Amino acid sequence: MKKLAIAAALLSAAFNISANGVAAASVDPIEAKIIAEFEKIGLQASGVAETPVKGLYEVLTNRGVLYSTADGKYLLQGTLLDLENKENLTEVALGNLRVEGVKQFADSMIVYPAKDEKYKVTIFTDITCGYCRKLHRELDDYLDAGITVQYLAYPRAGIPSKGYDDLQDIWCAKDAAKALTDAKAGDDVVDVAACDAPVKEQFEMGQSFGITGTPAIILEDGTLIPGYQPAAQLKQILDSKKG
Repeated sequence: MKKLAIAAALLSAAFNISANGVAAASVDPIEAKIIAEFEKIGLQASGVAETPVKGLYEVLTNRGVLYSTADGKYLLQGTLLDLENKENLTEVALGNLRVEGVKQFADSMIVYPAKDEKYKVTIFTDITCGYCRKLHRELDDYLDAGITVQYLAYPRAGIPSKGYDDLQDIWCAKDAAKALTDAKAGDDVVDVAACDAPVKEQFEMGQSFGITGTPAIILEDGTLIPGYQPAAQLKQILDSKKG
């Protein structure tokens, strides 16, 4: 069985499962069985890989990385740690997925570039989130620290919801960056004629990344930092990763 492919093609497959729950590409019997069993409980599984634990399989789903027995009858949700090598195997899988996933929406992010860019972070955001608004009020601090901020939409109330509609209007605005800033300052969101901004797809991707709230900050290496981080603290984290 192939290792779980954390690549653009697999990410695309995660959101394009065929009607019978099996991706168009051929899969081996164990993978097909797990995918079918997960579909019965409303989970879209797009990839399966063996783990170092005999009989336990890593499953990439629309709700993040889960684990299953070969027959798909038992599901585990949690973190798989390799104690010998001191490695979080679940986070490794999710990190790779996030790196590739973010690339898929490079052209539909709302971006605030730092003049002297040293780092880029991608932040899942919602205008109804207090800490999202706080982070955005301090946007100049991030930009001055050389941190370019790239936003993806994550309507916390789900779809459909007013929050989703508002984010759709913002992403469809002629000047989306200004529209987002205005909305986070408390201004009413201006209705925009229907467009094809991929807010729904961004939200679903965030869920597959294991994101459950906002703000959720993704670093360039795929590391997820849940919640608000002041600019100075975030820069310290980024500097430490740079070595």
